[in-house]
Order: sequence, then structure tokens, then C-alpha cells
Amino acid sequence: MILVMTNIESVPGKKIVEHFGLVCGSTVRAKNAFKDFGAGLKNLVGGELKAYTELMNESRKQALERLKCQAENLGANAIVNVRFSTSNIANGAAEIYVYGTAVRVE
Repeated sequence: MILVMTNIESVPGKKIVEHFGLVCGSTVRAKNAFKDFGAGLKNLVGGELKAYTELMNESRKQALERLKCQAENLGANAIVNVRFSTSNIANGAAEIYVYGTAVRVE
């Protein structure tokens, strides 16, 4: 099944024929002590913290995969209104949360 994900209220060129409700996916990741040390050094000179960028990209991918699996298990072939949220859970740990509305389009 091909699952379409969009951050708008509809899938262009398609009609929503069934609504399954809210679906979500999340992951909580902790920072690595070695990455923290490198990030601390990078803060002195400035620039992108590439290790953290990679960590956040991996986290987003995992949260999206969990969102997609939940929607497919409901029988959806699309997710509309996809949104991301991040939050600190504990010192050194953050959550990526993604949510949207599972639908079937034709």
C-alpha cells in the first residue's frame, strides 16, 4: 500500500472517502556523552552540531515510520495535516512527536 503523507488538509487530486482519526508516532532519544563533548567544543567556535542534526534526522524518520505503521494498520492510505512537535523529556533527552489524521483517499 502506498501511503501519502501531507501537511495540508487534503491530498491534491484525491477525495477523502473514509476518516480513521488521529494517528501518531514518537521516539525519545538521549544524547551521547561523546557527542556532548564534541558539541561543547563546537559551541566555542560556532557552527552546525552535525552529530545532533543526524540524531534529530534519525529520530524524525523513526517517528514518521511509527506514524505510518499505525495508519496502515487502520486501513488508511493517506495521512493529512501531519505535524511535528519536540520537547525535552529529561536532562539530555528529547522527544520527537509526529501526528496527523489517517484517511482513505480515492
